[in-house]
Amino acid sequence: MKSEDGKEYSRWDLLRNWWSVIGLMIAVLGLFAFLLLFVYDALARFSNPYVGVVMYFFAFPFVILGLFITVAGAIIEHRRVAAAAKHNEPVKLLFINLSRLHDRHILEILFTVVVVLLGVTAVGSYHSYHFVESAQFCSQTCHVMEPENTTYRNSPHAHVACTECHVGPGATWFVKTKINSVHQVVAMFRGNYSRPIPAPVKHMRPARETCEQCHWSKKFYGEMDRTYQHYLSDEKNTHYAVRLAMKVGGSDPTHGPVGGIHWHMNVANKIEFVASDKTQQVIPWIRVTDSRGVVTEYRTPEFKSNPDPATIQTMDCMDCHNRPAHNYVPPDAAVDLAISLGQIDRSLPFIRKQAIDVLTQKYDSKQGAMQKIETVLAGKYPNEPRIKQTIAAVQDVFSKNFFPDMKASWKDYPDNIGHKNSPGCFRCHDGQHVAADKKRKISASDCKACHVILAQGDGGDLNQLTAAGQTFKHPGGDYGDMKCFECHTGGTAP
Repeated sequence: MKSEDGKEYSRWDLLRNWWSVIGLMIAVLGLFAFLLLFVYDALARFSNPYVGVVMYFFAFPFVILGLFITVAGAIIEHRRVAAAAKHNEPVKLLFINLSRLHDRHILEILFTVVVVLLGVTAVGSYHSYHFVESAQFCSQTCHVMEPENTTYRNSPHAHVACTECHVGPGATWFVKTKINSVHQVVAMFRGNYSRPIPAPVKHMRPARETCEQCHWSKKFYGEMDRTYQHYLSDEKNTHYAVRLAMKVGGSDPTHGPVGGIHWHMNVANKIEFVASDKTQQVIPWIRVTDSRGVVTEYRTPEFKSNPDPATIQTMDCMDCHNRPAHNYVPPDAAVDLAISLGQIDRSLPFIRKQAIDVLTQKYDSKQGAMQKIETVLAGKYPNEPRIKQTIAAVQDVFSKNFFPDMKASWKDYPDNIGHKNSPGCFRCHDGQHVAADKKRKISASDCKACHVILAQGDGGDLNQLTAAGQTFKHPGGDYGDMKCFECHTGGTAP
């Protein structure tokens, strides 16, 4: 068969139709975007696994779509050629003759469209790359993640991309994470997701492969001076501060003495445990392997059987630093901070107690909470101009730490650093974990192993530093062996 210009018709001529030309353009643009994303990712400091989502689920499908349109155009052209052959007619092909002004205009328009589309594709690929590596992609594209996004933005790790902690480098953990998250995506669309989102996150990548890419676990850190500002819930909102020398310490003898809080880092010692609850607040069994290979098991009196090997976990950073980027601050601590910063006027009588009380009420929505906070505090302090700033500060505390729609607050996410509002250290250091010989146990009374009180009280008391340390003086009196978290729930105003 011959074409209209007298030449033999070939199979490649099936592509000489507008549908196939448009399809090839789409395929080229998709391939261009795919290659740009590949180059961006290859040159990036940190390989972002979510770029693969854009590459294979957005850019590459455009290549497939373009090729599909191209083939569809060729099939249509083949049918047209077959019809022409049946009637012994020459085949009219798509042909551009540059000597004709009309054809040159068509080519100019086509060239302009291609250049514009390539530019748009390049810019779109660039912004897509940066979008999928941002916190907005991980947190703001899903309303379920509002609590996590808000607490993340108020955390010390707000500059760290979500994927660097939750996924980390390499394709293996990206695949594992996505497989484990499929049911979460389905639950989100069906609306039957958990409220609040359970913690700790199951199948989390070990901290040594994420956190320790920045935090050098073997480095000796020494001591850290820290002052905790507290206020009492009396009429004067009495100030009471505690200044501590935190024995952060280390566990690598090549960098300094072994001891302090970071003795637990599994550098010279290995610590394993079994948690009997989902939130890992109850730990009845512990196994310690020291640097010489000596193994010691500790267990509470009620834990008599041998643990299931599948339930044994190796302690890492996240078992203490469990809220590094999503910490829900308890009301009492948040109000204390606001008072110390001057956001809540301390001169208002009983303002600490009133603020904590209104924060800990049950609310069905954020909007309802904002209105109730304003109404209650304004009613408690009528005709008091200073209350406006305080109301705004208390509302800000609520918006950053309370999420009624997701039923999320500090009560649902205990913080294992310290032991004031949650068991934390006392999960193991409670004096109840005893070795098999009945002579050794994990002490609960050696507070100076982790910190030393340098000063406490208010005013001139804070200037009286004691290098050897002081015995803690509770402003409310002596509570004996009662543990801090048993009274300080975070939502009370003692």
